[in-house]
Amino acid sequence: MTPSQGESHRALREHAALIDLSNRGKIHVKGEDRARLLHAMCTNHIEQMKPGDACYAFFLNAQGRILADANILCFEDHFLLDTEPETRQKLYEHIDRYVIADDVTLEDVTDRVKTFAVEGPQAARLLDVDLAPYHWVARDSQVIAHLSSYFILSAEKPNLGIPEATSEDARTVRIEQGRPRYGEEITERNLVQETDQLHAVHFNKGCYLGQEIVERVRSQAKIHRILRRIEIDTADPPPAGTKNDQLEIASAVFSPALGKTIALAYVRPHFADPGAELKIGNTIARVAPDGGI
Repeated sequence: MTPSQGESHRALREHAALIDLSNRGKIHVKGEDRARLLHAMCTNHIEQMKPGDACYAFFLNAQGRILADANILCFEDHFLLDTEPETRQKLYEHIDRYVIADDVTLEDVTDRVKTFAVEGPQAARLLDVDLAPYHWVARDSQVIAHLSSYFILSAEKPNLGIPEATSEDARTVRIEQGRPRYGEEITERNLVQETDQLHAVHFNKGCYLGQEIVERVRSQAKIHRILRRIEIDTADPPPAGTKNDQLEIASAVFSPALGKTIALAYVRPHFADPGAELKIGNTIARVAPDGGI
């Protein structure tokens, strides 16, 4: 069932809808040294994970810039890395470059494993699951994971009897909810703390690639911009890249539910508090009341 744009927007906000994410990259990481290698390459704590656990993490370069992000699911004999379509090949090659004398093998399983998200306030009830965030459970031939939303990993498209969201409505709701996506709001330009996605980082895990920069930023408590959700009093979203001395727009959409434009923007820290007033040309904008992201 594929509703028109607008209908699926309401389903995503009020009930639940299915989002086809099958083009997301899926990489299996196997071998005795798999946990040690991933632990040394990403920002989250991999060595403490047990089967059924998941986490969200960044992969950085030596300058602390974000090369990719991934949901990492721990299985009995492997890890599954779920990443954006744009970073599928880049992340595979990045990890493979550091497999030297390690007992680690990588396998791209994107074409074998489909990914679907179930989003909306009724998602958990429809799936009949009670999962804490960043945990997963196997059911029949599916894996259901509670990540940024509920993900279903399976060989076939699930039949849940709910609308399938259009890509436009899925993006609108994502921005309304302040959920950045690598490749749009997060890129290789960004440092970890700028994204405000600190659930991707374990600050006491030990050394990893790019950690020196992350720790330097934390110890100095100094960044020049931070990602915030802002509300703009216009029905015409400004294009990505619009900037002034207060902010730079990363993405913007008109929200039919709120009757205004919602944007994700990198804001100068002294303009980043909830309710702070900004200007884009002659238009008034405000940092979202909940602080943004």
